[in-house]
Amino acid sequence: MSVLGSYYLVGGEQRHDAHFRQEWQRHKRGVILELDLDSGACEVRHHYVSPPEVVAKDPYPAILFKAATRRGNRLYSCTQTEILVWQLPDFELVNSISLPDFNDVHHVRPTDRGSFLVANTGLDMVLEVSPEGEVLERWNVLGGEPWGRFSPQVDYRLVLTTKPHGSHPNYVFEADGGIWATRFQQRDALCLTQPERRLEIGVEKPHDGIVWGSRVYFTTVDGHIVVADLEGHEAAAVYDLQKMTPGDRALGWCRGLWVLDEERVLVGFSRLRPTRVRENLRWLRHRVGLRSNPGNRPTRVALYNLREARLLREWTVEEHGLNVLFSIHPAALEADGS
Repeated sequence: MSVLGSYYLVGGEQRHDAHFRQEWQRHKRGVILELDLDSGACEVRHHYVSPPEVVAKDPYPAILFKAATRRGNRLYSCTQTEILVWQLPDFELVNSISLPDFNDVHHVRPTDRGSFLVANTGLDMVLEVSPEGEVLERWNVLGGEPWGRFSPQVDYRLVLTTKPHGSHPNYVFEADGGIWATRFQQRDALCLTQPERRLEIGVEKPHDGIVWGSRVYFTTVDGHIVVADLEGHEAAAVYDLQKMTPGDRALGWCRGLWVLDEERVLVGFSRLRPTRVRENLRWLRHRVGLRSNPGNRPTRVALYNLREARLLREWTVEEHGLNVLFSIHPAALEADGS
């Protein structure tokens, strides 16, 4: 096998009593690991705890990193209520933004215009924000006025949760001249700047949105990779990772993706917690062989060859304090995470 290199894994560390807490109370700090896929060596590169003035007024606010973007020598990350820009490889903090609009932020992406696109999940919005923290644009991902459901007078950083979400946008990307959002509940990706354009994912609720040429790669929670063609409206290819993986236990919560080439992908899986299993029994019920055996696989990164339909290798990461995984990025300094 060719040299695979090292990757940053972005996510969070759970509290010791996470099993007894709600989803929005489980995690105590953000974690970034560096995993050498060739040797298997893994080390913590950064820990982060949000300052108290930008988190919910609760004894157990959720503090973790959600999906990041690598661009050149910077990593653009987010917590529930912050945008954080790190200079690599030393993880020097060079910019931080926290706005009252922010609630359950799931992804941040820099643009060529110098701004940031933000999946502001808790308000079912995508925002475009300047480096100085000015909101340049707001999109309600369900259509209509951005503030149709929420009040602009509230500091949503201090609100523990706004669930249930109507859409739960969790990833933003730019492709074919448009700004797109991956919509969890609608099982699609919508072009916000050309709303008549939509990519159907369909098979299950999606995460990610990795642009590779004229195609976009998505994960789904139950372990599919869906490849959509920007010129079409239906999936160009659907790969079932459960069928490619030995054993009959559920893979875990599938989220976090990096496309290595036309055949191989790196995929993240987070351990299914007891409460998570109860919340999502529907997709477990529909998976043949998983109805009575959801399993308890650890949080890990897996390498699959999609063309050959097989799992090549796995690396578990929980022993390094990463309990939930949101995104995967090349660690090489010349890498571009766009």
